[in-house]
Amino acid sequence: MASLKEESEELRITEVFTLKHEDPEEQTGLVELSEETRELNEIEEKDQYRKHQDLMTDVPSSVAKNTSCEEAEKTKPFPCHQCEKRFSRKQCLKVHMRIHTGEKLSTCDRCGKIFTTKSDFEIHMRIHTGEKPYSCTECVMSFSGKQKLEMHMRIHSGEKPFACQHCGKRFSRMGSLQVHFRVHTGERPYTCQQCGKSFSQKSSLRSHIIRHTGEKPFPCDQCEKRYVCRDHLNRHKRIHAKDKYFICDQCGSSFKLKENFDQHMKNHAEKSFICDQCGRSCISKSSFEKHMRVHTGERPYSCTECGKSFGQKETLTAHMRVHTGEKPFHCQHCGKRFIASSKLKSHMNVHTGNKPYTCRPCGKSFAQLPALKVHMRVHTGERPYTCAQCGKGFAQKKDFHIHMRTHTGERPFTCTQCNKSFICKDTQIRHMRTHFTGKKPFACDECGRRFICKNYLNLHMKIHTEEITCHQSGKRFTERTRKLHMAKQACKSGHNNNPQDLPK
Repeated sequence: MASLKEESEELRITEVFTLKHEDPEEQTGLVELSEETRELNEIEEKDQYRKHQDLMTDVPSSVAKNTSCEEAEKTKPFPCHQCEKRFSRKQCLKVHMRIHTGEKLSTCDRCGKIFTTKSDFEIHMRIHTGEKPYSCTECVMSFSGKQKLEMHMRIHSGEKPFACQHCGKRFSRMGSLQVHFRVHTGERPYTCQQCGKSFSQKSSLRSHIIRHTGEKPFPCDQCEKRYVCRDHLNRHKRIHAKDKYFICDQCGSSFKLKENFDQHMKNHAEKSFICDQCGRSCISKSSFEKHMRVHTGERPYSCTECGKSFGQKETLTAHMRVHTGEKPFHCQHCGKRFIASSKLKSHMNVHTGNKPYTCRPCGKSFAQLPALKVHMRVHTGERPYTCAQCGKGFAQKKDFHIHMRTHTGERPFTCTQCNKSFICKDTQIRHMRTHFTGKKPFACDECGRRFICKNYLNLHMKIHTEEITCHQSGKRFTERTRKLHMAKQACKSGHNNNPQDLPK
């Protein structure tokens, strides 16, 4: 742990002093992280990723741990003679020495921040001047620092160098991976002091606190509406953008002038990969190759356990959890765990009450997409599961499996009280009620008769509500009154002396 702390200190040495002029006695040795530092950030990001990987890898023994610590010390050949800290790069040592010497510190006269390097100071000043000298060649966006541009370019190239060891999901930035990792650990380090609610991201906490104050600090510059967070404002602005902006459907960039939009689209056309089968364009060669597997049917990633193959490595990684039993994504509300983040997101609709999937023919909504797909078979009449023995078809796989037990004689659900067995769990549960409660909770409002399940009650209600036409008189009756009517008709026809002729 001591070694990790020293490495962490090394990562911070290039960062910004956040002290003001009036506190010179507190300047020695106090360094804080700042977004303005860019000189060593690219190297540091790779180092952080390496450390992240190491922390997630189990070390086989204490001997191995000691060995790794010794090797880590050997990779730091540059010691500071004043505080005995060691560094793996000479440049890091030079920057660190300025903490002791106070050499060439640059101070911002606008906000009072102090910088150890001139390059950091110049980059910081662009925050105040608004200067953004680094422009993206793919779109119209520009940036104040070179590293910000390089990270932005990963959006166009599709490069995602940072992978989560738990689920295989990849990210273009180390910071995004670190935030994502909290999905697996359940860590929520940002807590609201007013209500105690915790969040995994600082931005989420800021938005939440505004709800307590009632403040809406994000105004729309085109109308009078205000919003509690920037995301809500950006979504709102799309209403205005539809009429006044040209929006690129490939990268999301927007343009006020059509000529700028046309020029931007040419950049995509020149640098994109076009599929000659469906016309889809991809912004990188790797994404194009992935897309082509849809047409070729190529599945280069095979499961060593069952032989099943997949078109993408991420899909194989998720599939392997079926065999290992690993479920790294857990619900914060009920503790249920899932093998994929998409499954967790779908499950969360159960807690939020959100039903985003709506059936167009009847308007019924569902929390999960598979439930909607099954429901659609009510309208299409599709019954994809057919019994090979009797030819009966079913819309749902579970109903098909239950039906097959009528042929096999299998009754896997047994009553613990009387050992009676059933072909499906629902029937067992209904039966168990008769033992534990002795009650029939579903009562008929018409006649008071009671039933142990709602399905039986619904069938019974047809006696009171379903109308049947008499073929002799043409009149319509419910099942209950039909028998009385038919008896009268039989009497009129002279069949009253023969009880066997009366309707049953």
